[in-house]
Amino acid sequence: MDWDNLRFFLELSRAGRLTTAARRLGVDHTTVSRRLQALEKSLGVALFIRDTSGYTLTEAGRSLLPQVELMEGASVRIEQALPNPGETLSGQVRIGATEGYGTMLVAGQLSELSHRHPHLHLDLLALPRAVRLSRHEADIVITLERPERGPFIITKLTDYVLRLYAGKDYLQQHGPINTRNDLEKHRFVSYVDDLVFSKDLLFLDEIAGSGAVGVRSTSVLAQQEAIAAGAGLGILPAFTADQDPRLQLILPAQIRFIRTFWMLMPIELKDIARMRVTWDFLREMAERERGRLLGLS
Repeated sequence: MDWDNLRFFLELSRAGRLTTAARRLGVDHTTVSRRLQALEKSLGVALFIRDTSGYTLTEAGRSLLPQVELMEGASVRIEQALPNPGETLSGQVRIGATEGYGTMLVAGQLSELSHRHPHLHLDLLALPRAVRLSRHEADIVITLERPERGPFIITKLTDYVLRLYAGKDYLQQHGPINTRNDLEKHRFVSYVDDLVFSKDLLFLDEIAGSGAVGVRSTSVLAQQEAIAAGAGLGILPAFTADQDPRLQLILPAQIRFIRTFWMLMPIELKDIARMRVTWDFLREMAERERGRLLGLS
């Protein structure tokens, strides 16, 4: 029996869709279909029921699955025992992240991961919306909201700090801001309320005497550009705003928010070597950037 065909069977059993399994394996969906047909022909049984919702295991497929998972576990242990396991690590990993964290931090970090494991194929979805594991949009997700339930491995990745900023040119035109009461004279930049990534990002109600919102955007990076251009004041993550020389921190002792990034992965992916290595790498990078995330550097 060809182990390669079993590997395709295992990935399809987890993904439920040809296109998702193909993406994770780094091949075309027709290759997955062809491999599955070859396996079913060699065994003389159908392993999946195919319908419009995707692929579900037959009774024969459910019987085969735990045996193949044991084979996969043995393969992982062999890989770990190799002198240079990183040289053999391959396949595709898709990472979903919030737009700011994904763009400003993860994108640069993945260069290092790629150098460590040159045969890995890394996709980064840095989006101003939630990336859904339940829809197989990504393999690992960094998000703001910890799910209350689900078949996921979940870890607290890091806390991060958000503060109030204004464009330096804006302050030259409108004068200094020394107290919360001064905020009443200013306009703000914020999220589109009904399209916000997380309700935890709606801060302005917590700022006493806050003025009207002049510009709204679903994108935190677009907000940062608007603030730097003089559209008003706004709450931004320190890890993005502190790097921008056009911005100035406002009332740092009085206005400071702490939020948390969580990292999730489907349980069925936890023993796949490339997923585990990527997971550990992202945790390592978050710890390395702790000072920047907390606004300490």
